[in-house]
Amino acid sequence: MNDASTARLDWTPSAVVPRERVSFAGVTYEEMLERTRALMPRIAARAEACERLRRLPDETERDLHAAGLFRFAQPARVGGAELDVGFFVDVCALLARVCPSTAWNVGNLASHHWMLGYFPPETQDELWDRSLDVLIATSLAFAGGRGRKVDGGWEVTGRWPLSSGVDNCDWNLLGFMVREREDGPPIDQRFALVHRSEYEIIDTWHAVGLCGTGSKDVACKAIFVPERRSLSAWAFNGKPHPGSTANDTPLFRLPLLALGPYVLSGVMLGCAQGAYDLVVGTTRKRNATNTGVPVNANPTVQIKVAEASARIDNAEVIMKRACEHAMAVARAGREPEHADKLRYRRDAFFATRMCLEAVDTLMGVAGSGGLYTTGPMQRLFRDAHAANAHVMFSPELQGAIFGQHELGFTGPPPLL
Repeated sequence: MNDASTARLDWTPSAVVPRERVSFAGVTYEEMLERTRALMPRIAARAEACERLRRLPDETERDLHAAGLFRFAQPARVGGAELDVGFFVDVCALLARVCPSTAWNVGNLASHHWMLGYFPPETQDELWDRSLDVLIATSLAFAGGRGRKVDGGWEVTGRWPLSSGVDNCDWNLLGFMVREREDGPPIDQRFALVHRSEYEIIDTWHAVGLCGTGSKDVACKAIFVPERRSLSAWAFNGKPHPGSTANDTPLFRLPLLALGPYVLSGVMLGCAQGAYDLVVGTTRKRNATNTGVPVNANPTVQIKVAEASARIDNAEVIMKRACEHAMAVARAGREPEHADKLRYRRDAFFATRMCLEAVDTLMGVAGSGGLYTTGPMQRLFRDAHAANAHVMFSPELQGAIFGQHELGFTGPPPLL
């Protein structure tokens, strides 16, 4: 076996990461939401700075660490809050009302504590023994990397886009393809857990929306990844996995990748909720610039507000219903059915599309007032469209896998 397979990296957590070990085990769902609400004014005040920096500000990272908002999906056995998966929707929706980029980073980085809980216990201990607050980025672009089996692990090479929050993280979960031959079809899709000393961060994130997510490229060449730091993506399918011996609780019995959209769908919901509150609030007091007539007296505007409200409310119901269903299945000790996983993905793209439609409708109601960079409406509009570009929200992909199943079309099994 390669000697490196047993070696542990001598890494020191980022200077922003707290040095003392604080436990959030026992913090309730509502208590964590209250901590989120308490942070919102500060995060709102930094929203513009977050965009300028193109990454999460250090002050915001410190606040999020102190509140435990990166650790709500971390196992309680190591001091995490280990809340239900629906908390991703609620916390991201609250934060996205004031800063969608911050919400996106919270959902992403918190989900990687959840993912780490599926890895072998020794891998979990390797990171959490050093720091319970360690931050891990990821890139799901499996096609960006390739790996080959070597003695004791994997040799991985690649360049991956859209690694959100990477500047704030000490580790990265990089997806890669395994093929029997260079030009052959993939036989596995795996994650490599890689320390930041082993990959390069490439500053490519100059985007029109979600500017503050720092979703830059990363690259590495022929690095060795010990077996314990690599896991097949199929291990996240809701069946027993390498981490089950340490984390045999409902949250870690979920089909994580099937529920992946709900890690971020709350960002879309929060963009729509924030836009609704902002536009409806200003429209109550606004007169049309060309006629001087109160805008709230216009029946067309009234109908648009009703339609936007209905889309937002129903999107929230759909998102929360999927999360509650998945938790109920896990608590009952049952493995999720394939049809349920497909519905989770179907409902996610449909709910986020309703949120985007609501934002677009509300931008029309806002009129020229929504265009000013001094106001938040333009940011909510841009960020909603940027979030909608995520592959997990794509009707063409997520809708197709549901439709194929329903219509009896046989194709490659989706990664669920």
